[in-house]
Amino acid sequence: MVREFQLPDVGEGVAEGELVSWLVEEGDTVSEDQPVAEVETDKALVDVPAPVDGTVVERHFEEGDVIPVGDVFITFEVEGEVEAESEAGSEPESGAEAEGEGEAEPDAAGSPGATGGEADEVATPTDRVFAPPRVRRLAREEGVDLTALEGSGPGGRITAADVEAAAGTAPEPAGSTADAEAAPATDETASESAGAGAGGSADATSSAPGASTGTAQTQSRTQAPASVDSADRDRTLAAPATRRIAEEEGVDLDAVPASEQRDGEAFVTPEDVREYAEAQRRAQEADREAVAAGEPVGDEGTFAPGERERREDFGGVRKRIADAMVESKYTAPHVTHHDEVDVTELVEVRERLKPRAEEKGIRLTYMPFIVKAVVAALKEYPKMNAVIDDENEEIVYRDYHNIGIATATDVGLMVPVLEDADGKGILQLSSEMNELVERARERSISPDELQGSTFTVTNIGGIGGEYATPILNYPESGILAVGEIKRKPRVVEEDGEERIEPRSVLTLSLSFDHRLIDGAVGAEFTNTVMEYLEDPNLLLLE
Repeated sequence: MVREFQLPDVGEGVAEGELVSWLVEEGDTVSEDQPVAEVETDKALVDVPAPVDGTVVERHFEEGDVIPVGDVFITFEVEGEVEAESEAGSEPESGAEAEGEGEAEPDAAGSPGATGGEADEVATPTDRVFAPPRVRRLAREEGVDLTALEGSGPGGRITAADVEAAAGTAPEPAGSTADAEAAPATDETASESAGAGAGGSADATSSAPGASTGTAQTQSRTQAPASVDSADRDRTLAAPATRRIAEEEGVDLDAVPASEQRDGEAFVTPEDVREYAEAQRRAQEADREAVAAGEPVGDEGTFAPGERERREDFGGVRKRIADAMVESKYTAPHVTHHDEVDVTELVEVRERLKPRAEEKGIRLTYMPFIVKAVVAALKEYPKMNAVIDDENEEIVYRDYHNIGIATATDVGLMVPVLEDADGKGILQLSSEMNELVERARERSISPDELQGSTFTVTNIGGIGGEYATPILNYPESGILAVGEIKRKPRVVEEDGEERIEPRSVLTLSLSFDHRLIDGAVGAEFTNTVMEYLEDPNLLLLE
């Protein structure tokens, strides 16, 4: 039986997701809960698991497509359900009718219109055209009938080379490369795929139907051409074990130079990933040395010889951040209040507590103290923790304090959320915050952990800034930017005498929704935060 699988809601309030990569091929066998695709939604990258044990019949979208939640994006064949349906009394079609329809429309088995229909036809691999979406698109462009081709890929899969050969546009092969591509998979490849995980893999090659398991099969590994060696490919083949290594190393597989070629496409090995990761580490170390020496680093703004402009896609996380910023700026009128606070005592308290925190394996920063001060001020000024429900024209007051921590990552700004911050101590806040920020930067954070904040704190001082005009994390009513703590001269009064001495000074920038918050309330809220930061002993009362 063929089952269509709709894109589930992988995060609170998410309406669509961008398909980042497929982890399975058409024809692959998958097990229940095995990841079949990576989808980027809101600001998180999540794996979408298979709902059943079965075989991938058709992938309905291509990488880079934006899929609305609820749309069918992959179709599975589930053999066990065919028998169950027959036993339940379903009336099967005659063999002649099924065979006739199968010959009339060989592609229909994998199409949405064929679901619930010819179960016998779907269950027969010879009645289905095995070709990935990219190859099907190429065939349409070249005017090639896929049903008339005999696939040279694993399991009879039709490759781009097959389509190009039929269209007369195939490049002249070098040496025995074409023969090597058409050969079956090696025992080494099969064992690597089997050892990587049950149910097959996105990029592991499979033997043809009916092949003897005891028969030794061989495939000549070919050196990848220069085009395969280049970075930023649209698609890369790799075994599950290789993908895990890339994930552990924080490496983008599509950027790794491929040393082999399978099925006419780049195939990356574990050695390729490790070599690339080591080269990246060396490059980063060189960048750090260049920064220390005051030299420019990075390739942003660099151009190829003779190139005057360069374009890149404005999509993914960057596009969603932009949309959120526009909605916030043009919905809530922003006002920003600036001030400075003497945190000399806070600096001393943190220095005393740091060793105790390190004994517990916790890196203690200033942010937990700032979060505690913010929560204390939010309790005194509940409007700063409220939100405007524009649809119902109501002000929603919230008796919980979930603090968002704005975090800069390689793909843009993310805001992991410290839930119920008012009920946690300094060390617990510090531990949870460090973990959330790290997972946000590694992009292993779940969508739920990026939802539900009531107020946001952003640390611009980490990169040397003092003042800012932060944009609200809409629909929140307030966001506090904290600057760099600097030593500045201040007038200190003691025993009726004034003197100038160096003090540790922190800058604060509070942006708020002026529809709900008046300027006086914003200033008073900031003053309360300052009071707690000037005398951190007050935080013991919270």
